[in-house]
Amino acid sequence: MDRRKFIKSNVFNAVAAGGISLIPDILMASTLRDEKKSYAEYLRKSAVPKEELDIFLNEDSWAQFDPEVGYILGNYMPHDGMDNSYTLSTVKKDGKRTNSIYADKPCRINTYGNSFTHCHQVSDAETWQEYLAGHLGEPIQNFGMGGFGIYQAYRRLLRREIEDKDSKYVILYMWGDDYLRSVFRCRYASYYTLWNDYGGYMFHGNFWSNIEMDTSTGNLVEKENRITTKKDMYKMSDPEFMYENLKDDLMLQLYLLSSNMVNCDLDVEGLKKLSQVLALPEVDFSTVERMMITASALKNKYSFEATKYILSKARAFCNEQGKKLMLVHFDPTNVFKEMVKGEKRYDQEIVDFISSNGYAYFDMNEVHLEDFKKFNLTLDEYMDRYFIGHYTPSGNHFFAYSIKDKIVDWLDPKPITYQQNDDKLIRFKGYLPK
Repeated sequence: MDRRKFIKSNVFNAVAAGGISLIPDILMASTLRDEKKSYAEYLRKSAVPKEELDIFLNEDSWAQFDPEVGYILGNYMPHDGMDNSYTLSTVKKDGKRTNSIYADKPCRINTYGNSFTHCHQVSDAETWQEYLAGHLGEPIQNFGMGGFGIYQAYRRLLRREIEDKDSKYVILYMWGDDYLRSVFRCRYASYYTLWNDYGGYMFHGNFWSNIEMDTSTGNLVEKENRITTKKDMYKMSDPEFMYENLKDDLMLQLYLLSSNMVNCDLDVEGLKKLSQVLALPEVDFSTVERMMITASALKNKYSFEATKYILSKARAFCNEQGKKLMLVHFDPTNVFKEMVKGEKRYDQEIVDFISSNGYAYFDMNEVHLEDFKKFNLTLDEYMDRYFIGHYTPSGNHFFAYSIKDKIVDWLDPKPITYQQNDDKLIRFKGYLPK
């Protein structure tokens, strides 16, 4: 099949009231494919055409199947880069994005997260990890993947860091609606009406391990992937399978309600129980406006509680393994743009949690806000400096040199390029060809 062109228009438009729920972080098709429908009908229509699953499972494509986190990076050349270019996106056998800068040296920094970690829409050598590695004189490994939530990144962190004895520093990057994604059972069902997966070559968002609230106990519960083999992936082509496995997915229901995408034939009792557990008012269906407002509030609170749980678990794990954890956050739509307007960020509850619990933390939203103030530009003009949806190569370069000082201060010993002593000899051991 010929390569398909992405639609590169305004990935940062929000689809929900209040701008909190984002369009998926890979460039989207431009319009809804279906009219508003019942929830049951919506779920049945989310079944994936078998021929698209054939491509995803059997050919080189942007993502490849993973039994735990649903999918990881594959080998592909999306037509989504700057100046109408294709981007080289390749993966190593251990699942990390291909890196070449000092890759033969032991790596002590591993990075996890979604597409702003993975650095979608640039080629392998244009990621912020590669720019930073070149400056520090040591490799930085990239285990990010577009579309991941915080929980899926955390699960990938667990399995890699148990094996990796060289890494002592772990970066967990949070972006956009990652809070919500952690809770979805199958994120594809939240956006299939908006997303063109180009015959399967850009398919992702299938069932994965996730975290959910047990409304009978009020406890968050970690759930394993409901589809653990390639063969079973074909169940996603069955409308009844999709309905039966998602009909009581409370996060999916809240997401769709807050976006006014379905009628109200939902698990109302489940939503009531969830609102009680989270000490919020019940979802109000009296008007469309009230439905969207209360569903959005409950959706965000649910995702924030899940995020606090995940971050606590991630830090405890890193402590047990003798590793240091740094959290990174950037949300160019729902946080940065609101900060430019002088408004309170919607996820202030998470920022307060991070601050009060003493996490090592880097907030790129604050960096961009201060940078924006230096220019006499409109917000749209400023965004064009760094973004084509995701960061351009210059955007990744700006991020790398913005987080540089934080990382240099974090590392012990310092990178070779920052070691200050009286010995002026340049020691090239490990840097010159043998």
